[in-house]
Amino acid sequence: MREHEIEYRIATGEDMELLMSSRLEMLREVNDLPQGYVFDRLLVEESRAYFAEGRQTTVLALEERTVVGCATLCYIGVMPTFSHPTGKRAHLMNVYTKKAYRRQGIAARMAELLIQEARDRGVTEISLDATLSGRPLYEKLGFAPSAECMVLCIGE
Repeated sequence: MREHEIEYRIATGEDMELLMSSRLEMLREVNDLPQGYVFDRLLVEESRAYFAEGRQTTVLALEERTVVGCATLCYIGVMPTFSHPTGKRAHLMNVYTKKAYRRQGIAARMAELLIQEARDRGVTEISLDATLSGRPLYEKLGFAPSAECMVLCIGE
């Protein structure tokens, strides 16, 4: 059992440095990058701008003011359909917990908070891209595989 409780809270603009440091830490780990890796300036600037715009909700999990986990729900507006009459959708991403804190329910709690936030905002569908190790968590939360979507990557 941990000596300190984990605090969960929705990040605000005042948390920009916590948001950025946790995002870059997550990117380093998921992409197996060295600790001193220098990120492209555009990626850093655009990430900072995205957090500042407020078209997302990010939950931070903190132990004594230190971020031990984070998760972001990005809001997407599309044309309304019969199954999604509001056109409000979201994409769950950057669900990350530091290694020493994994398997304690932190990622599940962050995701549950974001799912409730989505409900409160009238979102009718949440998508995500899950790693193989993350699939059991998302299945427990009610996510199901989907064969409905095709993707075209444009650029580079």
